[in-house]
Amino acid sequence: MSLKGIISIAGKPGLYKIITQGKSAVIVESLLDKKRSPAYAADKMSAIEDISVFTHEGDVKLTEVFTTLYEKAEGKATINHKVEELELRKNFADILPNYDIDRVYLSDIRKVFQWYNLLIKEGLLTVEKTETAEEKKESKKPKASDSPKKATKTASAKEPKAVKPNVTKKAPVVKTGAARGK
Repeated sequence: MSLKGIISIAGKPGLYKIITQGKSAVIVESLLDKKRSPAYAADKMSAIEDISVFTHEGDVKLTEVFTTLYEKAEGKATINHKVEELELRKNFADILPNYDIDRVYLSDIRKVFQWYNLLIKEGLLTVEKTETAEEKKESKKPKASDSPKKATKTASAKEPKAVKPNVTKKAPVVKTGAARGK
C-alpha cells in the first residue's frame, strides 16, 4: 500500500495531498473539501507512511492497520468515526487485537476510522497484490525448455556495442580583412 504524498497537519482536520513545494511552504490540497492552501515549516506535518500505532509488542505502521482494515471491510468503507466509544474500541480491537489501550486514545482510534473512510472515498487506498513465497519460488525455478547450453550460446553470441567514431574539434574561425578591428 503506497500512500506517498498524503500527510496530516496538526490542528487541521482530515488529510492533505502534497501538490507542490514552494519557496517557503508546501502547497497542499485537502481531501475533505479539495481546497488548496500553503503548509509552512512551522506547521507540524506527518506523512501517513510514518505514523505508527502503539501495541504491546512494539509499533505497527498505520499502513499495515489500513491493510488489515481493508481486508476485513472487503475494500469498502467501515463504521463512522462518530459512533460510541465502546463500538469504536471493539472494532479497533478486531483489527489490531494487541493495541496498547493506555497509549492509544479514543481520538487516535477516531482518526484511524475517519482517515480510512476518507482514503476509500477518494480511491487512494488500494492493496497491491504481493507474491506469496510459493509464487516467488515458482518464478525462480528454471523452466524445462531453458537448458544451460542454450543460455551459454546466447550469452556468447552477443555482439559488442557499436562504438561511435571520435569527433575532432574544428579550429576556430579567424576573421581577417576589413571586418577585423584595428
